[in-house]
Amino acid sequence: MTEDEGARYDRIAEGYARHWAPVIGPAAVRLLDHLASMLPGGSGDLLDIGTGTGTLALAALERWPGARVTGIDASSEMVGWAGTDADRRLAQVRRPRFTTAVALADRLPFPDGTFDLAMSSFVFQLVPDRGAALGEARRVLRPGAPLGYVTWLRHRGEPDPPDRIFDEVLDELGFDPAEPDPPDRDPASPRAAATGLRRAGFRDVRAWADVLEHRWTARSYVDFLEGFAEESLFDELVERERRLLRRRLLARLAELPPADLRLRLPIVYVVGRAAG
Repeated sequence: MTEDEGARYDRIAEGYARHWAPVIGPAAVRLLDHLASMLPGGSGDLLDIGTGTGTLALAALERWPGARVTGIDASSEMVGWAGTDADRRLAQVRRPRFTTAVALADRLPFPDGTFDLAMSSFVFQLVPDRGAALGEARRVLRPGAPLGYVTWLRHRGEPDPPDRIFDEVLDELGFDPAEPDPPDRDPASPRAAATGLRRAGFRDVRAWADVLEHRWTARSYVDFLEGFAEESLFDELVERERRLLRRRLLARLAELPPADLRLRLPIVYVVGRAAG
């Protein structure tokens, strides 16, 4: 994540926490299953790169009570949400085991060989130079320490039915279309993701494809659009237009079979050990 994207996530941190973190959370937490055998004893110093609202970091602490986790994120607002959630979820005696810092993935503010494990969920696609960020992760890991991450896999398929309906309704109402996605930084394949990790100085690398699936209701999907994914578009509309857009979307989404009210996107898990 860049400084500009960090500022953007500052603005939408609440929407992310309420509408997007719960969607990607289960796939993020599954990463811990793949790292468990690489952290004998479940203790040590862990780094969560792009901690966001703390989903992965807090799940790691709940799984490995003997660990200490440092979460970094380019967004100070995200770090604030992570701290608040830690206050709520962690017992008082364990709360000091989670610390945070505002930092960029390709400029980590830690000495060489600080951590016993690094992890990241849905962040490396945001950094302008994934190789540099992976190299930084390698630098701050002790020799032989694991890194695991999950991110999106490049996708050129048809949009999911709710997204198609959203585009159709915007066109019917004469509203400007949603802003285009930024340039695609997602790995093209598991093989490409594994190659990138090896080039950054990791060995014993494995990468495999999976699928993130999430079921919407008509209302939760519209709330997701208005509160996070298309917040800027909704903000540009006057109140009458927003109500009309919501009403038309809810009516059209209600016509979908329940099985079509879903998000389904390809993802890739990548794990390896720091060489040395």
